[in-house]
Amino acid sequence: MSDNNQNKNNGNQEPRQPNFNFKNNRFALFLVIGLFGLFILMFLPGTGGMGREIPYSQFLAYLEQGEIASVKIIDYRKIEGQLASQEGEYGRFISRIPYTDQTLIPLLKEQGVRFSGEESPISPFAVIIQFLPILIGIVFIWLLFRQVQGGGNKAFTFGKSKAKRYVDVNNDKRISFADVAGQTEAKYELQEVVEFLKNPGRFTRMGAKIPKGVLLVGMPGTGKTLLAKATAGEAGVPFFHMSGSDFVEMFVGVGASRVRDLFDQGRKNAPCILFIDELDAVGRTRGAGYGGGHDEREQTLNQMLVEMDGFDTKDGVIMIAATNRPDVLDPALLRPGRFDRQVVVDMPDMQEREAILKIHASKIPLGKSVDLTTIAKATPGASGADIANLVNESALYAARKNREYVEMEDFEEARDKMLMGVARKSKVISEKDKLATAYHEAGHALLHYYLDNADPLHKVSIVPRGRALGVAISLPDEDKYSRNKGWLQDRIVIAYGGYVAEDLMYGETTTGTQNDLKQATDLARRMVCEWGMSDLGPVSFGQEDEPIFLGKEIATHKDYSEETAQRIDQQISKILNDGLAKARKIIVDNKDKLESLARALMSRETLTDVEVREVVGLEEKTQK
Repeated sequence: MSDNNQNKNNGNQEPRQPNFNFKNNRFALFLVIGLFGLFILMFLPGTGGMGREIPYSQFLAYLEQGEIASVKIIDYRKIEGQLASQEGEYGRFISRIPYTDQTLIPLLKEQGVRFSGEESPISPFAVIIQFLPILIGIVFIWLLFRQVQGGGNKAFTFGKSKAKRYVDVNNDKRISFADVAGQTEAKYELQEVVEFLKNPGRFTRMGAKIPKGVLLVGMPGTGKTLLAKATAGEAGVPFFHMSGSDFVEMFVGVGASRVRDLFDQGRKNAPCILFIDELDAVGRTRGAGYGGGHDEREQTLNQMLVEMDGFDTKDGVIMIAATNRPDVLDPALLRPGRFDRQVVVDMPDMQEREAILKIHASKIPLGKSVDLTTIAKATPGASGADIANLVNESALYAARKNREYVEMEDFEEARDKMLMGVARKSKVISEKDKLATAYHEAGHALLHYYLDNADPLHKVSIVPRGRALGVAISLPDEDKYSRNKGWLQDRIVIAYGGYVAEDLMYGETTTGTQNDLKQATDLARRMVCEWGMSDLGPVSFGQEDEPIFLGKEIATHKDYSEETAQRIDQQISKILNDGLAKARKIIVDNKDKLESLARALMSRETLTDVEVREVVGLEEKTQK
């Protein structure tokens, strides 16, 4: 699965409109400017010609000297007066009384000064100062309401859908089914949706009804979202994208409101496609959570059920959802009339992986050594996202080495990183531990050449990667979707290779065998309990007890007796002991080849299948 251009999402996304609209908010703008102007005016010096201000002590001195002609006392706090020696504006003065002076009036009478009194007028600036915090708070709240408003007449828009709309800005950048490698069956199923959106009359004339909902089911990275976008691109209709987790918020009722709004948007823009990614976040089985019937997620699911069931096929609105957990979805979602069609988006096979590689590799300069078919064979089980990451990592490796082209060894390095982790070449390992690791990995590698059902060895290395000190990789010749008993038994034998090699060379084993033993035990237990590959017959033991709301297995229901449990343990031990004995016999009989392979790993660290054959003296294609 591949996207022909990762930048298409950005190119197809409708530009977001700015939240601030001058026409709708100009009143608030003018109000803020006016308040700011009044605030400045309050601090401007007075221009009313009240005269110069003198200290109260100087005023008393003028009064005793008979220099005061007349005064006006305002609230016993302020004096406005006229000097007798000067006329007009030059003789006017003001003075402020710093304390309650009971002798002021008698002094004025004694000096024969004309005096009067009045209360101070109410200043509009003082009123503004008192109410300014309230006004600022009102304006701030009003602007906040305008900000959270979605352009309508509602005060809040918590219930508005967060769906992102993708439109075709440029037809050349439109995603189509040609940009999706492989998935022939999935594209065929979705082609009916495209045909309905383009020509609904073709179906309605025959009395047929298009599926109201299409559920894309597949593992992560297989391209479910890309298929939905390609469906919208092929149909040439608006595409609304929303994640399942976007519906549920901390506010009760928000999820249901957003569901209603999403479907309203769909009806207004019909014909269109509504796409919900990770549907299991909101569509899990009701009654499995801790909140009971009043759980917010369940209210959201109930609203979605109602909206989907109320769809009229003439509306031209198609619901597409994606999930990798169809087993946890509510049965009401999957019934006919809602998501009545399930499209499986499976992991790509070898041919599809090669097609995906060609699409992604077309964006980077490739060297002549690159063989995409070989890379496709060497990446079994990889999803479309894994392959896209593989191509990108190989380009990064080539750039680090200042190359003009991406070579095959860059793809090899990128694949090893994807499968095993980053090589920790800076890790300091003693020669003793390094030799023990070499014997361990040589034991794994050697067994591949003496087992009839084992996959061919691809590479063995003692370079630390991830949490492992070494690794032996085997790759199948072709994609396989089931395994027989012989392959599983040989896989257990190979898992014991490192354990046997350490015990043979040192007389004891190390903690490095932990993962090998775990793999062998797990395979043996599943052979007995799940796959019926033991003397107990074709019986399955221990049904999984999996609570839906936790989403993972936490317990196994024991549906068998203690006697049966003992027989199960005996069969598991028998399979493991047989595998251990077989591994020991092969490695003991070929101890000289084990030592030669370990010495070669010590000197070269990494050996391919061809190099291993040269070291141990096996001719090519003599395996099996």
